[in-house]
Amino acid sequence: MKIYTKTGDKGSTSLLGGQIVSKDNIRLEAYGTIDELNSFIGMIRNFKISDYDKNLIEFIQNRLFDIGSTLAAVNEGAEFPIPELRKIKDEDIKYLEQSIDMFCNKLPELKNFIIPAGSELISWCNIARTVCRRAERRIISIDGASKDYNEIIIFINRLSDLLFIMGRKYAHENNVNEILWNNNL
Repeated sequence: MKIYTKTGDKGSTSLLGGQIVSKDNIRLEAYGTIDELNSFIGMIRNFKISDYDKNLIEFIQNRLFDIGSTLAAVNEGAEFPIPELRKIKDEDIKYLEQSIDMFCNKLPELKNFIIPAGSELISWCNIARTVCRRAERRIISIDGASKDYNEIIIFINRLSDLLFIMGRKYAHENNVNEILWNNNL
């Protein structure tokens, strides 16, 4: 099988059900941003981090593939049946929340805004966090998102919080001083 199909050469592509849409369709923008987010999160895994963190990232990356598939699947106008897809569950969201709580318990209290910098690892966490926020905005832009993608939106919202906390965690673990926002500069 060739990797290139030439079907997108004129600016359109197909959704999971076979519907043809323009490549600037908000749905494609949403799942494309999820794919971008997944790549940035993969960069975090390349660093020397704990096994817990690597397992957490592997879980996140798999859920992001699930989310991308769900966003690409539209029954309306489908040319062929859409396969059963794994949905985001409450336990997926709880795993992120438990990780956030566990990491926060080991960090100093946050009293100021933090500049997203300090080390390459911290910066990758913050790049992923900002892409995550963009993905959330793109998902919310899809018609019916609030009812169709409620769990996805919650998961993505928690993920952006987790990525922020991971940046703080890596600063703390690697003795990197957090750079505080100075509004007097």
